[in-house]
Amino acid sequence: MSLFTIADLHLSLGTDKPMDVFHGWDNYVDRLTENWKKLITKEDTVVIGGDISWAMKLCDTESDFRYINSLPGKKIFLKGNHDYWWETLSKINRYIEEKNFDTINILFNNHYVVDDYVICGTRGWLVESESDDDKKILSRECGRLRLSLESVCDCSKEPVVFLHYPPVYANARSDEIIDILKEFGVKKCYYGHIHGTNMIKGAFNGELDGINFRLVSCDALKFTPLLVR
Repeated sequence: MSLFTIADLHLSLGTDKPMDVFHGWDNYVDRLTENWKKLITKEDTVVIGGDISWAMKLCDTESDFRYINSLPGKKIFLKGNHDYWWETLSKINRYIEEKNFDTINILFNNHYVVDDYVICGTRGWLVESESDDDKKILSRECGRLRLSLESVCDCSKEPVVFLHYPPVYANARSDEIIDILKEFGVKKCYYGHIHGTNMIKGAFNGELDGINFRLVSCDALKFTPLLVR
């Protein structure tokens, strides 16, 4: 069993919002499918770090969820800033159960164990949160990250954190998020949200304060899930 991750699928199989209009995203669903099937087996797990579907309502995600459910492996969904369909955990879980999307799970104030790793995370927020509203949202996301990490009972397993927003970008950093990662001894953190050649150049990939950060947005990974272990 292996653990992989990728973020920002931006699927629109059930709505008319194709990503193919953006540079580098041509035929991206077919490319993603081909790369996924080359790497992932049914025993593997893939964490999908937000911006999963362009659907506006949960009931409109069916085509996108059905596509993801059909791919090999178990999937763990994390909320992104464009996942407007996101509802309460109970509503999403009920929808997944009703539609028999049996390979999909939701990461929200909880955790999942994959071999020697514990999967934790939250959406996160802007790396520079200066307005009062942004500070409130960041504080709430910090609380959710803490809840996810505190939900872990088996301290013998290594916590790995997945975020949608980058906690570090260019010369800016979110100390509120990073301090929590350090407090819980997190050594690996994966994030998405960043797109386009110029923006990807500013992404931080490497070690900071003892934590290894990695951008895993679809186009940054050339639509190929990244092996965590």
